[in-house]
Amino acid sequence: MRAVVHDRYGGPEVLRVEDVPVPTPSAGQVLVRVEATSVNLSDWECLVGSPAYARIGGLRAPARPTLGSDIAGVVEAVGEGVTSFRPGDEVYGDNLALKGGFAEYAVAPEAVLATKPAGLSFADASTIPQAGAIAIQGTAWARPGSRVLVNGAGGGSGSFAIQLTKRLGAHVTGVDNATKLDFMRSVGADEVLDYRLQDFTRTGPYDLVLDLVARRSVLAYRRSVARGGTYRCVGGSVGTLLRVLTAGTVVGTATGRSLGVLVVKEGPAQFVPLAHLVSRGDVRVHIERTYRLDEVPDALAHVGEGRALGKLVVVPTS
Repeated sequence: MRAVVHDRYGGPEVLRVEDVPVPTPSAGQVLVRVEATSVNLSDWECLVGSPAYARIGGLRAPARPTLGSDIAGVVEAVGEGVTSFRPGDEVYGDNLALKGGFAEYAVAPEAVLATKPAGLSFADASTIPQAGAIAIQGTAWARPGSRVLVNGAGGGSGSFAIQLTKRLGAHVTGVDNATKLDFMRSVGADEVLDYRLQDFTRTGPYDLVLDLVARRSVLAYRRSVARGGTYRCVGGSVGTLLRVLTAGTVVGTATGRSLGVLVVKEGPAQFVPLAHLVSRGDVRVHIERTYRLDEVPDALAHVGEGRALGKLVVVPTS
């Protein structure tokens, strides 16, 4: 099969397409013929090896030669003990531990996969698992009438978060670069900010801040949140995340705010509810573009540089 591989950390130039053996599912695993894999910021981080947590399991060299965790496809074979799926089933899921989605076939644990709703295309289904889990859990504090801000709202998780909070009746402000302002409005943002021109920590306060690209000080984040409100970050520099975990907890408690890091739970239970909303047309998926396997370097660069509008999808058989 054809797969995009790399054996060292670096930019898109370290990636190459090679013919490699089709993997064999072990006990509890499923072999999936990949129809679509969406690109996440986590793929870029694992490519370049930064932040430091991206090197877990592979300090000096990548732990997995093929990236791509959000897969959708058709079950080709199952390993011993698999009871939920059989060959021919259409599935999707976040294969974060094993990755391998930027290829024609991938193996995944049975537990990370769900049956694809009939009303979803493979491409749409592939955009949901990781970004959807972050969006659902990150907006859990939103309430009707509350003021919500999403920093980094022009990407996959952010565009889902805008729509989910609007469904709850919240007033939503989206923050990203100038090229994404119209897109954020199109998915429901009431207000939009260009982070290069406006400091969102001085435009609030907000009842909920979901920060997908945390790089500011704890005091700035405290300022952005109203008393009784919540700040949660997911993604960003290691230093910022550590400061939020430590000083943020103390500062938040002392000032009547909840400041913390969003610890994202994984698995189908976390993303299936969003898939049902998408299949009913209640939440919209925006795919900026689809890519072939030999275009994966371009797709990863587009995401890594913060230019993607919504989601990008790789279609191995195109």
